[in-house]
Amino acid sequence: MADFWDELKKDLQASWLELRLGWLQAWAGLCNALRRARGERVDYVVLRLSGPLPERAGPPRGFFQRRLLPPEPLSLQALNERLQAIADADNVRGVVFVLGQLSPGGLATLQNVRRSLERLRAAGKEAVVFTPYLDLTHYYVASAAGRIVAPPSSQFELLGLRVETLFLREALQQVGVEADIVQISPYKTAGNMFDKAEMTPEQREQLTWLLDDNYDLITADIAAGRGLPQERVQALIDRAPLVPEEALEAGLVDALAYEDELATLLAPEDAETDEKESRPRARLLSWQRAAPLLLEKPRLYLDRYIGVVSLEGMIVTGESQQPPVDLPLPFGSGLLAGHETINRTLRRAERNDRMAALVFHVDSGGGSALASDLIWRQLQQVARKKPVLVYMGNTAASGGYYVAAGAASILCQPATVTGSIGVLTGRFNTDGLYEKLQVNRTVLQRGEHANLYGDAGPLEPGDRELLWRMVVHTYEQFLDVVAEGRDLEREALDGIAGGRVWTGRQARERGLVDGFGDFVDAVEAAAGLANLRPAGYERVAVADLYPARRRGRLPLALGAGQNVSGLLSRYQRLFGETLLLLPFRLRWH
Repeated sequence: MADFWDELKKDLQASWLELRLGWLQAWAGLCNALRRARGERVDYVVLRLSGPLPERAGPPRGFFQRRLLPPEPLSLQALNERLQAIADADNVRGVVFVLGQLSPGGLATLQNVRRSLERLRAAGKEAVVFTPYLDLTHYYVASAAGRIVAPPSSQFELLGLRVETLFLREALQQVGVEADIVQISPYKTAGNMFDKAEMTPEQREQLTWLLDDNYDLITADIAAGRGLPQERVQALIDRAPLVPEEALEAGLVDALAYEDELATLLAPEDAETDEKESRPRARLLSWQRAAPLLLEKPRLYLDRYIGVVSLEGMIVTGESQQPPVDLPLPFGSGLLAGHETINRTLRRAERNDRMAALVFHVDSGGGSALASDLIWRQLQQVARKKPVLVYMGNTAASGGYYVAAGAASILCQPATVTGSIGVLTGRFNTDGLYEKLQVNRTVLQRGEHANLYGDAGPLEPGDRELLWRMVVHTYEQFLDVVAEGRDLEREALDGIAGGRVWTGRQARERGLVDGFGDFVDAVEAAAGLANLRPAGYERVAVADLYPARRRGRLPLALGAGQNVSGLLSRYQRLFGETLLLLPFRLRWH
């Protein structure tokens, strides 16, 4: 009897699926017929790329927000949705990407854009890039296209890579401030800018291997995209800057033309002749004009979906916050990811029965060891009920790696900055500053170590021993989390951890990550972990989970009367705990 009901249930489900698909196909067929009846031709869709290109779009905006606030920057999420619609359309030849001033957060973002272009070309569409900029950021993206067009006034200015670091010890001493940093390894260099006067051998070694691997990645990708030997690309970089004619002759670009000449340059053989110019012209339409004309393929979304939770910015205890303005060094700028906000969102994911798997998007250089551990623990609770895949953005290092280590799978880009398995803490001594200001500070205390995290006087030997014990304990816990989560022997971590920072490619060689890809690849991998196997007419839905609006990212108010000293006090408070923190700024120029 049970078999009968099971078979009946399967038959009803199959019938319902056929009915839904039939209705969807009929509706799509009607819409496509109306589009064809309009008789408008689309050769290329023009997509303009500029700005930071964040991975995910922000929370949905309300009526007044949409009308009063400036438009959000184009996200990679929106870009991939547009490119998927274009790939599905049979009445479009390809896409013209017009590159404006790109300001990505790192090299991994550029690799994500390249992956989007490669996926579009794999679908049989042309990818053409028009860019007035031929520097590292823009040319690296452009080299993934089938054709690169630059204006005759442009110059090839991919000059290589450089990294620079600042050391503030002597500058701080001049104003009477001394930093005392306790770190687990000389490779854990986040505090070097405060207590070192110059680059240490270990920091130089680490930056060298990062620089070498990124340079190899970039030149190899450009060489593959342009069909040139990698040695030839490196030789051309050493010759740069190059005038446009030299870049054209070297095969770095395919044509020199202005943007208004693209329609003529890209005209297909069967293109209509323009009455004014007596020359055939391709029909180039913006996304807003082209979208209603694109033929669509009927797609059914599966009932279960992939959830997404993002952790972006420095990891701190409490609620997430968003600075209203860029903060000066040593803060940098960006979000503060509070463990209470993140965990509240993760608990929503844990309770959601329709969510088949979770993609935990991490783009963080770490921060508080306590907050990182609490987020890691909550992520383990989610993993008990459904698969968790971590997708790393530009950076997922130190505390950003800690929270990721226990996931079923970790994906990143080859240029993602990760690792930095190490711990540090420290404090500032501001006695000299008060003396220079002729301020008399008198301190009374009870308790042997009441001034452990204070800034009055130097760090006592007994206090340093206490901080060292805390750092060692947290480091051992970090190693346990990595060894268990990555199924590695503790001994195997000796040459991997110790604060060492790796590119994603180096991390994969050492077993710290599982594979490469962009967010679309991460969703496909998560669907595989959840045994969601969509057929050709089905698609896996993706839903971003945001914290409750009333308790989301709180503005980071400086407060009345707070100034630079107030900012330093915030930083002193940050150092008043054990930290899993990447160097503040690791940017390639």
